[in-house]
Amino acid sequence: MGIIAWIVFGLIAGWIANKIMHGEGSGLLMNLVLGVVGAFVGGLLISAIGGVGVTGFNLWSLLVAVLGAIVVLWLYNAFSSRRRAS
Repeated sequence: MGIIAWIVFGLIAGWIANKIMHGEGSGLLMNLVLGVVGAFVGGLLISAIGGVGVTGFNLWSLLVAVLGAIVVLWLYNAFSSRRRAS
């Protein structure tokens, strides 16, 4: 996939992950950026356990990207809430 497709895919994954996480995070823009990072992370995680990561613009790749975006959003929320508590 080209870089533009990765960005678009990550934005979609970030938006879906934002809805699944009930809007937690630092606003829509940050959640979308984290979604782009999450799409990459999801591909790495699935590849690491022996599966096929993001393979193109299809449903499986969307699920992988959303999974990665949820992980990244969760980690971001965990670290940012700990920083606010200090």
